[in-house]
Amino acid sequence: MTVLCSYAQQIHGRVADAQTREALPGVSVRLCHAPNGSTTNSAGKFDLSATPGDSIELSYMGYIGLKMPAGEVSAKSVIYLQPSSTNLNEIIISSARDQQPRTSAPVAISTVSSQQLNEAKPTTLDQVLNKVSGVYMVDLGNEQHTMAIRQPIGYKSLFLYLEDGIPIRTIGDFNHNALIEINMAALRNIEVIRGPASSLYGSEAVGGAINFITSAPALVPTAKVQLEGSNWGYRRADVNISGTSGKVGYVFGGYYANQHNGYMDHSDFHKLALTGKIVYQLNDRNKWTNAISYVDYQTDQIGGLDSAHFYARDYKNFQTFTYRKVNSLRIRSTWDHTWNKSNYTSFTAFFRNNTIGQNPFYAIKDIRGTLNANGQINSDGFNSYGIIIQHKKQFNWKQAALIAGVSADYSPASFWADYINITKDADGYYRSFVRTDSALTNYNVGLFNSAAYTQFEFVPVERLKVLAAVRYDRMDYNFTNHLTPSAYTGAPSERNNFNALTPKVGLTYDLMNNRGLYANYSVGFAPPNISELYTGVKVPVLKPATYYNYEVGGWLGFADSKGYIDVSAYYMKGSNEIISVRNADGSYENRNTGATSHKGIEWNVKYTPIRSLFVRTSGTYAIHLFKAYADGTKVYTDNQMSGAPRWITNTEITWKPQLIKGFRIGAEWQHLGNYFMDPANTLKYGGYDLFNARIGYEWKGFETWINAMNLGDKLYATTAEKSAYGATYRVGPRQTFNFGIAYTFTGK
Repeated sequence: MTVLCSYAQQIHGRVADAQTREALPGVSVRLCHAPNGSTTNSAGKFDLSATPGDSIELSYMGYIGLKMPAGEVSAKSVIYLQPSSTNLNEIIISSARDQQPRTSAPVAISTVSSQQLNEAKPTTLDQVLNKVSGVYMVDLGNEQHTMAIRQPIGYKSLFLYLEDGIPIRTIGDFNHNALIEINMAALRNIEVIRGPASSLYGSEAVGGAINFITSAPALVPTAKVQLEGSNWGYRRADVNISGTSGKVGYVFGGYYANQHNGYMDHSDFHKLALTGKIVYQLNDRNKWTNAISYVDYQTDQIGGLDSAHFYARDYKNFQTFTYRKVNSLRIRSTWDHTWNKSNYTSFTAFFRNNTIGQNPFYAIKDIRGTLNANGQINSDGFNSYGIIIQHKKQFNWKQAALIAGVSADYSPASFWADYINITKDADGYYRSFVRTDSALTNYNVGLFNSAAYTQFEFVPVERLKVLAAVRYDRMDYNFTNHLTPSAYTGAPSERNNFNALTPKVGLTYDLMNNRGLYANYSVGFAPPNISELYTGVKVPVLKPATYYNYEVGGWLGFADSKGYIDVSAYYMKGSNEIISVRNADGSYENRNTGATSHKGIEWNVKYTPIRSLFVRTSGTYAIHLFKAYADGTKVYTDNQMSGAPRWITNTEITWKPQLIKGFRIGAEWQHLGNYFMDPANTLKYGGYDLFNARIGYEWKGFETWINAMNLGDKLYATTAEKSAYGATYRVGPRQTFNFGIAYTFTGK
């Protein structure tokens, strides 16, 4: 008799994300035919006792599982897991300020993955955010934008933009172009919460909150260089460097973009964006993260066209000297400490420095009967000093967990505006201006936002999770007017404060077999912006806006996990909602509407019928109404809100043939329905349908691609408005071909 003996030996391995090369902690590693198992640590490392003939299985939520012979583990420096494009139970962090499975969050939330970012190669963020159901990010040219999430197209402070969970701007000084300050080259993924998120994030998180999550250090040395350009004079260069040495990880990413001689006159811009991050993993219980982001941006301001020039495809811009300059610096330091398996604390200190200077087209007012106009040159700036402290405790009862936190943000802000005289020519083009010594506005505001929040969740019965959250905010505005108060120079010096208690209750119910339901009730709160409250008004009259949201939804996996559907339905009531109204002279004014209602359905469907084919469609059907709103003698109650398309959809199909590894080709259809251009509902814009195509190929670290946007060279407007001044259309980008090449070096 021959006795064969095999001896178990210790194998060691590292696991990382195949897209980002980041370490994956918490991956389950087990023998296929034995109970033995292990879990990767914070550095993605694992140890497991196995014989050479064993096979191991790796699994992690949101990723495609992997099986391999145990003997091959030591031969691989790193084991890479591929993210699943149709997995409904991905890991998210934004809904609770902490990691959790998507299916345990009673909220409408979507993720733009690192794979989507890499394959879309966006030159503007709307090219990826508009793939998310219920989102319409409006392209205003050269990365300028505004947003519509469960709201009409507008310029209000109803959306909260975050970077790694921290607002990128201070509360009370909202800017609808805030995402200019995001470094696209430094992003790992994006999470979008639709509906109020004030119970965790505070004011302005009403229509939604968008969290831009930056890249973490790669497990192995990685470097990438990328160059691209378009047929309309767009040029861009990206660089990314990342790696880990011992306990220290580092990542640096940035890009420089330049636009010159585009399809429209006076439309040049440039942007430099840089982000650096150092992560010190002292041990499995302590991690210290330091990050810095810087943006230097300048653009010509385009403005809109009247109907005659728009429909004649006359791209000669009426503006010849308007501009916007942005300088943004953000620094943060975060210490994460795990006390034990049940207690975790995070402490963050942050600093912001931000300045926006402009000669804005929207401030230009014509002097009727003459070839003259007036306008302004202005500057808005602030510094921020803030902290966020959060603790999470888990209980050995009903899977209960408690999150509690406090935050404070002190942001001294300033604003000034000087009067300018403008000269037009006979064709209506604004040709020149003269700066005067007349000051329109000059003030400082000390902004202080203090808050405390808590969230408790538990499972009272099997498969049912219940959540309750509440946040208290106090916002203090210490306003100092350096000019004599008037309707032009602003309100008298004074102090204002706003308080809000914003609750949320929600539940999820697991129907098993990748099916589930959720429901929530939440409240959103938006105090007036300082520019709304103090600029160009003699006495502040704006009131805080409050929103009450009722929502239900669910998710369903089908076709043996090849497909995924999630659906949400909501009804939101707004009181004292602040909207932008265009006056007869072309200027804008913010007003409280009294009451509004917003209701709609959102859906997202992903399906991979065969391994090489991926289909996705997302969209929303929504109705936005004035419920109590009058403008002088004009009553708009029960009218549809202007800029509120009922239908918004985005559909995409991507093919990655198995026979040509690294090749991909995709087509995308963006549909925007018609909408009224004015509160009186007298004129409609017909909406548009756009078709885009993308093709790319990767081979041994090299990558090349062509993105064809607006394939049919469709004439369309990203926004369309009507007032007594006339109809105005913001021209959407013409047919554009972006060509790019990149090389990625990956070490071992």
